[in-house]
Amino acid sequence: MVVLGATGGVGRGVVQAALDGGRPVIAVARQASELKVLKASFPHADLTTIAGSVSNDPAGAKLARALRKLGRPLAGVVAAVCGSAERGRLLDNPAEFLRRKLDEDLLPHLAAARHLLPLLAEHDRGGTYVLIGGPGSEHPWAGYGHRSIGAAALRMLARVLHDEARQLAVRVQLLAVDTPVCTEFNQRNACPEWPSALSVGQRALALIDHDADSEPPHAVVPYASRVAPPPQLPPRAARVPSASASRLPAGAPAYPTTARPTPKSASTDACSQDPDSTADETAQRCLQDARALLKSLTSKNPKQEPTPR
Repeated sequence: MVVLGATGGVGRGVVQAALDGGRPVIAVARQASELKVLKASFPHADLTTIAGSVSNDPAGAKLARALRKLGRPLAGVVAAVCGSAERGRLLDNPAEFLRRKLDEDLLPHLAAARHLLPLLAEHDRGGTYVLIGGPGSEHPWAGYGHRSIGAAALRMLARVLHDEARQLAVRVQLLAVDTPVCTEFNQRNACPEWPSALSVGQRALALIDHDADSEPPHAVVPYASRVAPPPQLPPRAARVPSASASRLPAGAPAYPTTARPTPKSASTDACSQDPDSTADETAQRCLQDARALLKSLTSKNPKQEPTPR
């Protein structure tokens, strides 16, 4: 598989996740010196480095030729491409500022897809192309309005590429990470709730493998969509203390609950309920048992004042 932006914070997490899983990786980045450092970090791994860029169409075409010369089948591409993290209000900067940020953050994704999607389509089984998006795509990011605009545009680009790539039998998806990512470059100042670059890489690889959770394939897959299942509570009988249960009169329910309607069938509307259903009878029985319980408690204590009506 190919990792674009492999020497960046997120890109290194993707490379590590792939190598930890025993995958061969082709790492692509602009600076050959940074690629050399990356290569030294994994001395025994199947890691090939290519100094290249996808900043425009000529650079993307050159990279595609270099990848084709390797003669290796590609299972997928992960594009972790991002420009510089400048801060500033849109109203305080000229229009050229936003144009330059779109050139750095958005158009490289289009140049890469234009030349690498056909490369993935050359194989009979096709492949998966995953773009990694940053925060601010749905709500403005204060102080980083240009990043929000670029992230929102990247979401739409992913949707368009997702539809157009179907003719090539290639899957295109955007892994939308709505918070900053903790990387080895910012971990001293990172917040505890930020996902790690390694976990983002693992999610990207799950999309490459056609993870069952992503079926049917959606153009945009939120990173936070996979959450741990809620803890299972023990049965109600196990939660009733024996001492309190022994004081209940005969016939009283051990753990009174609100009656729930029983679904009629799988196709029945969840909000519909027959007026003469068994749920109403159960509710009436619970109400009678509660009255009997109150009556027995008040009758056993002669000094207790009568309940006001």
